[in-house]
Amino acid sequence: MAQHHASSFSIDAEWNALYIDGAWVDSDSNDTIAVTDPSTRETVAHVPSAVESDVDAAYDAASAAQPEWAATPPARREQVSREFLQILQEHSEEIVELLETEAGGSRIMGETSIRIASDHASEASSYPRRMNGEHRDSNIQGKENVVQRGPKGVVTVISPWNFPLNLSMRAIAPAIATGNTVVVKPATNTPITGGLLFAKLFEEMELPDGVLNVVTGHGSEIGDRVAGHPESDVVTFTGSTAVGRGVAATAADNLAVPVMELGGNNAHIVTADADLDAAVDAAVFGSFVHQGQVCISINRHVVHDAVYEEYVSRLVERAESLPVGSAHDSETVVGPIIDESQRDEMLEYVDESIEAGATLETGGDTFDIDGIDDSLVVEPTVLSEVTNDMSAACNEHFGPIAPVIAFSDVAEAVSIANDTEFGLAGSVHAGDVAAGKTIAERMDTGHVHVNDQPINDEAHVPFSGINASGMGGFNSETILEEVTETKWISLQHEPREFPF
Repeated sequence: MAQHHASSFSIDAEWNALYIDGAWVDSDSNDTIAVTDPSTRETVAHVPSAVESDVDAAYDAASAAQPEWAATPPARREQVSREFLQILQEHSEEIVELLETEAGGSRIMGETSIRIASDHASEASSYPRRMNGEHRDSNIQGKENVVQRGPKGVVTVISPWNFPLNLSMRAIAPAIATGNTVVVKPATNTPITGGLLFAKLFEEMELPDGVLNVVTGHGSEIGDRVAGHPESDVVTFTGSTAVGRGVAATAADNLAVPVMELGGNNAHIVTADADLDAAVDAAVFGSFVHQGQVCISINRHVVHDAVYEEYVSRLVERAESLPVGSAHDSETVVGPIIDESQRDEMLEYVDESIEAGATLETGGDTFDIDGIDDSLVVEPTVLSEVTNDMSAACNEHFGPIAPVIAFSDVAEAVSIANDTEFGLAGSVHAGDVAAGKTIAERMDTGHVHVNDQPINDEAHVPFSGINASGMGGFNSETILEEVTETKWISLQHEPREFPF
């Protein structure tokens, strides 16, 4: 197995080419996009700004390579996933540093990304042997029904900036393992860890040319062509609901299967009988890990009147104790927001909520980093006296913000939790697992976690949202169904009688 020098995976390495048909190539535009470190606000790399002709070249390569890759024995495709897992772990420290620099991720975020991505690679290695065909009895005398399962063809992966490594991995690995070829368009903020990094990792195991292709560029310039390319058979997307609606419509217009994980407004319900120590522990992680930039983070804390004041007090104390600052500080828990627009929007939600009657318990502003102008770090923020219609509660704030809403009985808590267009994740602390499960069953959301918080992802467990939080799903048999298709072949073994 070929080995790159460690520096080929650092931020200082060469990232200024697209990866198409097994080769690093220049974009037809000759333009580049600056990659900025959210902690230092410095430009740390440049990647190509692709145009539609580059996109077409990537899909041409993927389409041409797909029949041969689909015919590759399952043992080889399984081996690819296992080799990728090994290479990912060999370079884990460098990748954690890349995520720190490009995505503003703390060490906790980086190590979590590696762990989840590894889980997806491991699960994907089982897919080639799970693409089972079957026989079905026929209603016609002498007929045999055979159902075969094969790859869809070319899978498009449009990856997000918040957890670019593992959220790209959960689509790329299953697609390749099942005999599809892939075109990746990573988010503009994280084009390396969401895309180009995969090309370098797969290159180490000599993946056949054209199986994986990566095009970096602005969504406004190539997004529609990627989402609606005529060679694309499946389009996976993780991101906001507003953008996802457009991606899904464009994909569907081309009769490609849209697989979408979109926005969330996730509730953390805490009843009067809850273990407050456990509920607050979960709340702190669920609200503040990776600065709250997680689709499945806690967006609203829904807490019973009887424990409301104590819960708020404990949450404030814990929020104020969290290490805040640059992602390059190994002690940091709450680091920078990805960019100014995200930061400004969430702070606007806080201000609007205060104007509407919420109480700012702590935070609510940026945290200054020495030597950095216009810091992107937002203080861990707790708001009390919040109602469900306030900006920080009714919108997906996507930041280190904890709005706390009071309720008087379980029916009201469930009503508050469900009073949103979204349905992605949730969590319940009710002191008793059975009581929590009863509440969870009433929450209108894709997954709910009892005596925990909502940030959970296990590759062998189906992951999907409902309502405005998405369509289709990832993980386990769910993604296997999305990236494969069935063919019915009937075999008439003896002459059949027809009515005419």
